[in-house]
Amino acid sequence: MAARDPDYDGRFFVGVRTTGVYCRPVCRVRQPLLHNVDFYPTAAAAEGAGFRPCLRCRPETAPFCPAWKGTRSTTERALRLIENGALDQQSVPVLAARLGVSSRHLGRLFAEQIGASPLQVARTLRVQRAKRLLHEGEHDVASVAKQAGFGSLRSMNAAFRELYGRPPSAFQPTQKHQAKD
Repeated sequence: MAARDPDYDGRFFVGVRTTGVYCRPVCRVRQPLLHNVDFYPTAAAAEGAGFRPCLRCRPETAPFCPAWKGTRSTTERALRLIENGALDQQSVPVLAARLGVSSRHLGRLFAEQIGASPLQVARTLRVQRAKRLLHEGEHDVASVAKQAGFGSLRSMNAAFRELYGRPPSAFQPTQKHQAKD
């Protein structure tokens, strides 16, 4: 139990008599004293004994559903939405509301699990998209800014200068010298 070994996740459940809560063996809560603990083979058995499910590890949910993953599933959903352009036209509070959490909580989840804010992630993805489009060489810089999700050419220029110290045009393929007649 103290090791929080994922191999035992779902094989048994831990009921804590002092709190009346039961958890999965991988739950990140403070370890209870062993003499205050009962072990149960199923979540239903723990509930039958009068314990209520932990709000952190959600032992009552079926394995592999989004709630089973806890906060990771919220972050994963947010990342998918950001990759699909959710922050290109909307704000972080709108994204957070769509996920059913506060913008402050979403920021904390990103800081803990990714090490960057949702806006930083969105900006990095925009720059990567723009860089790929520039390397293809089929579009001018202004249309790349729009396709990559930047609000303006100026914001794309600022992002590239801050990140790479060069303008976006430096990432376009150089024109081959035309053959002499």
